[in-house]
Amino acid sequence: MSKAASGNYFEDFRIGQEIRHATPRTIAEGDVALYTGLYGGRFALQSADSFAQAVGLDQAPVDELLVFHIVFGKSVPDVSLNAVANLGYAEGRFLGLVFPGDSLSATSTVIGLKENSNRQTGIVYVRTRGVNQLDEPVLEYVRWVMVRKRDAAAPVPGDEVPVLAARVAPEQLRVPEELDLAAQDDVLAGSPWRFEDYAVGERIDHVDGMTVEEAEHMLATRLYQNTAKVHFNQFVEGKGRFGRRLVYGGHVISLARGLSFNGLASAHKMMAINGGRHVNPVFAGTTIHAWSEVLETAILSDRHGALRLRTIATKDEPCAHFPGPDAGGKYPEEVVLDFDYWVLMPRRV
Repeated sequence: MSKAASGNYFEDFRIGQEIRHATPRTIAEGDVALYTGLYGGRFALQSADSFAQAVGLDQAPVDELLVFHIVFGKSVPDVSLNAVANLGYAEGRFLGLVFPGDSLSATSTVIGLKENSNRQTGIVYVRTRGVNQLDEPVLEYVRWVMVRKRDAAAPVPGDEVPVLAARVAPEQLRVPEELDLAAQDDVLAGSPWRFEDYAVGERIDHVDGMTVEEAEHMLATRLYQNTAKVHFNQFVEGKGRFGRRLVYGGHVISLARGLSFNGLASAHKMMAINGGRHVNPVFAGTTIHAWSEVLETAILSDRHGALRLRTIATKDEPCAHFPGPDAGGKYPEEVVLDFDYWVLMPRRV
């Protein structure tokens, strides 16, 4: 009997199955610095203890997307090692702050299964939950992924597709009690614009572009301990559909988030992930640009508001003309990401 794990295939999953993922991970200051080096994020709350202390925290928290990627990476060996593609996200909520020194672990529950008509693959829906060393929840989200079958003829349970919320409701957003972004120094934050300065329907071109380097996307994938073959094994992927390694979709999300500072500098904290789709593949050498649209606004308190943003990332295509899906929902080739999320903003007081 082989002691080496080959990962789960579609027919190995069952509705209600709970998977406890291996390898808890302590987030160190070095992880935070490396994350900044990979994506160039400039949000002041995550960049300086002094800024964080001025708005009520003891120290700068870890970027929410670094938390997301690490929790996501825990799930890959069990859920998506044999994936063809990660397809989407929903119902994501950041439930607590994470600081350097915290240790994260994760579990996933299978909530949906649907075999594809070709019988070669199927869609697996999981709800993944990340907790810290005190077993306090820090993140929960749903994702669905296309997974290969080991045997096309293998019988599988009947289809069961979960009904997922179109968005996380504003009342479900968690604002840390001690946090008071209204007290921020706008000059240090990098922008004079606060919650009241944004309107539904407004579109913001983030202007800058960032090229994906082969070494960087490989380093990022390893940083998150993401073992999916499509991202790091050229021996296998060189013979596959694309002939080269596919850039991890989360790498593109973090690039787009980093670029969004230019126009949304006071959107320090990501609160929730409403939905997201990787609509076209990305490979090394591609330059990512991004633009965002304000979909919704919500007043959370006298000091905080939330913006629901839709960020579109493109490859080798500046966003001055705001490319997106057509009336039929079809995306042009240059669009690679459509990401819907809530961010926390300071109000004017």
